[in-house]
Amino acid sequence: MRTPTARFALALATSTLLLQAMAVQADTSAGPAEDTNPRLATAYTPTSPQSEAAEHFWTLVGKPQVKSSSVVIFDETEESILYSKNAKQAMPIASITKLMTALVVREVDQPLNEVLKITTDDRDTLRGTTSRLLIGTELTRADLLHLALMSSENRAAHALGRNYPGGLKAFVRAMNTKAKALGMKSARFVEPTGLSSGNVSSAADLVKLVLEASRDPLIRHYSTNQSHEVQVGDHVLEFRNSNSLISKEDWRIELQKTGYTSDAGRCLVMTAFVHERPVVMVLLNSFGKYTRVADARRVRKWMEASVADAPRYASATAGVAGTSEAAP
Repeated sequence: MRTPTARFALALATSTLLLQAMAVQADTSAGPAEDTNPRLATAYTPTSPQSEAAEHFWTLVGKPQVKSSSVVIFDETEESILYSKNAKQAMPIASITKLMTALVVREVDQPLNEVLKITTDDRDTLRGTTSRLLIGTELTRADLLHLALMSSENRAAHALGRNYPGGLKAFVRAMNTKAKALGMKSARFVEPTGLSSGNVSSAADLVKLVLEASRDPLIRHYSTNQSHEVQVGDHVLEFRNSNSLISKEDWRIELQKTGYTSDAGRCLVMTAFVHERPVVMVLLNSFGKYTRVADARRVRKWMEASVADAPRYASATAGVAGTSEAAP
């Protein structure tokens, strides 16, 4: 049985042939090419009547009016790429990097209850960003992983990499080894936070990363918590999720990660349920503070419009206020 990442790779590999077949069909009114994956044909052909594809779920019309520079929308159930835009272009991915950081930390199986210290080595010397984790702060590996995934805490992510067996260089090697194992041919990592523009990937390859990360219940849980409290010195600090959609009752999100640098723009990857189906959304290089959130809403609206009476979902963890990044 193929893994989720292998199934996505197959869908991506056949998408070009599908689009060519669609162009021929538009000119000749002929049926789809024989070598076209029928699942992808239904996903990509907006006018495919449901009566001809009863086994398929979506009959999508047009395309979502997204503003992000690079996009992939992937239906896990159908194993279909529903929409893509500049999907194979490698670009900086900012803190989406932290999903790979989490995978590498989890694979080596270091004790989650081990206490690690934030040191001067964990300061951001690339962009000068600040952190609520003061030098000398001591937290468990679990807390650091939690904050890195949920709140995109850079010092937490760096400390995780620095405390990897063999140190930071070994950690970065492991990140690139994992990317290669996942078939992420466009991906390259140089550090664990995403602050460096040297961390790059295509949107298509990030789908593989999301699918792999979604297999880990702890990564799913930490990335989608609305808030988490930690003891820092004499104070208890509350950290909140960097993705404002997590606190919205009409969204059911299984895994997510946000990212931002001036080079990468606003980025968002997540697995969200649309009409009870898990859908991977990769949105890279959005130009406005709220654009990635607005694009996610546009994508869902586009998908729901193809299914009659699509329900809205209440989050099982609703009730904690989100970040100040409110959805438009």
